[in-house]
Amino acid sequence: MTAPLDARKSRPLEGGASFSLGNRLARVVWMAAWLMLCRFTPPPFHSWRRLVLRAFGAKVGRGARVHASVSIWLPANLELGDQALIGPGVRLYNQGRIAIGARSVISQRAHICASTHDVRDPLFQLVLRPVTIGEQCWVAAEAFVGPGVTMHDRAVLGARGALFDDARADSVYAGNPAQYVKDRQLSAAA
Repeated sequence: MTAPLDARKSRPLEGGASFSLGNRLARVVWMAAWLMLCRFTPPPFHSWRRLVLRAFGAKVGRGARVHASVSIWLPANLELGDQALIGPGVRLYNQGRIAIGARSVISQRAHICASTHDVRDPLFQLVLRPVTIGEQCWVAAEAFVGPGVTMHDRAVLGARGALFDDARADSVYAGNPAQYVKDRQLSAAA
């Protein structure tokens, strides 16, 4: 993971960069590759998209499915467990690391953000805050998982919810800001 530049030197509020030239060039190459090689692939081409993600440094488990319309800031900061599903239109803003566990589902147009800014700093220093989503979690449609959050195994965030604090295992959260709603009681697998 590449550290952001020091805002005292780079002056991002004055148009300076938050990341090194090498990082920015790597992302340009990545975005062009995803556009040309993956963006317009048919839905069943998950194995091809896994291959491309791995070529750009992502750790991708067996059977993980990433839809073509997904936006990934930098694959090297991404880890997907076996059979994880990243749905259509999901935005993985992984300036910091994002790890998504096995059999977790990130539904359509959800947004996961692994960075923020230091609100006390007048220069608006970028701060990386990794996000961890455990196994068998579900982030429902259009939900937001904020910087530094951990969703423990089997936690659920309801549609359009905004999660800014950690989610306990086997629990359901909803709302903005998301609040605990109830325990998740999984039935036996068929």
